[in-house]
Amino acid sequence: MLELLNVSFMQRILIAILLVIPFSSIAQIDTTETFDYTQFGDAEGVKRFCSQKVLNQSPQRVISLGYEYQGEFHMPDVRLSYMLPAQRDLHINKVTAVRAQVNIPVISNNQIIWQLGANYWGSRFAVHDPSTPSFAQKINTHSMVSAGLNSTIFKPLNEKNFLILQASADMNGIFEKFGDLNSKALTVSGTAIYGWKTSEKNMIGTGIARTYRAGQLIHVPVLFWNKTFNDHWGIELLLPARGHVRYNFSTSSILQAGFELEGNQFWMSLPGTMNGNVFVQRGELKPRIMWDKKINGFIWFNAHVGLRSNWRFDVMNEYNAKKESMRYFSSNLGNPMYFSFSLQFVTP
Repeated sequence: MLELLNVSFMQRILIAILLVIPFSSIAQIDTTETFDYTQFGDAEGVKRFCSQKVLNQSPQRVISLGYEYQGEFHMPDVRLSYMLPAQRDLHINKVTAVRAQVNIPVISNNQIIWQLGANYWGSRFAVHDPSTPSFAQKINTHSMVSAGLNSTIFKPLNEKNFLILQASADMNGIFEKFGDLNSKALTVSGTAIYGWKTSEKNMIGTGIARTYRAGQLIHVPVLFWNKTFNDHWGIELLLPARGHVRYNFSTSSILQAGFELEGNQFWMSLPGTMNGNVFVQRGELKPRIMWDKKINGFIWFNAHVGLRSNWRFDVMNEYNAKKESMRYFSSNLGNPMYFSFSLQFVTP
């Protein structure tokens, strides 16, 4: 009986060994040659595209809400009425403005970036004595508003070349009621740029723009240039609209010095004039110092201080008028100091 038990026990051990051997053999098979990497394609055949930024560039705004204040200045030679050539000098106590901007990416990938945006700029002139003329009463009691929609496309063509296409349509004027909105208050602008990205620190391009930034419709050549020289210094240019020298204290604090040219043509109802309305061609050149500071995450604070220099303040009797015969009056505004600040939500 004992021998039978021992044989049974030995048989069990033998069966167990026979079962283990096949699995241990499988575990020892070398699997390093089981993948054929040539089936995954050639990485060198993938087309690459340049990005829209350079290293250390100032953050791009998605949402911005701000306030601007201009100090007191003179507004000389304001015409009293269309029938009388008499003029009067006004004194402006201040100009305050509210600004808002939204730019929402519609398509964003390595082949195209398309953004749709909206903007608002409403400024109020506080006239010291607005009793006369009627023009002074209008700008004292109602805001000079510019509001519109815009679209921007950044289209990389390959690793080095790109296109930038931008178009905007704005309603501009002093509107007392919603019914005042009309086609003569509409201005349309656009820019087309062809460029080269020579490295991750340098982008340069040239093109043409249709713009009202100088207060009057002009077509001008454009120079686009974003350049980072080192960890701290760089430039960001879109001439003639704006240009800045940039100093990066860090990735979350940026100081810039430069200028911006801005403005538009504003419709205004003014009874007693040639056509019952006039067009204020307002352009401002602003040399300034700007500071961008990251607050938290994608929220940044922006502040700038500078000089609001008068480029053009012509009041015309016709839409897009340039002839002297169409001029109602022209004023060489004084040049006050100004400051502004805004909160911004930016892209990564």
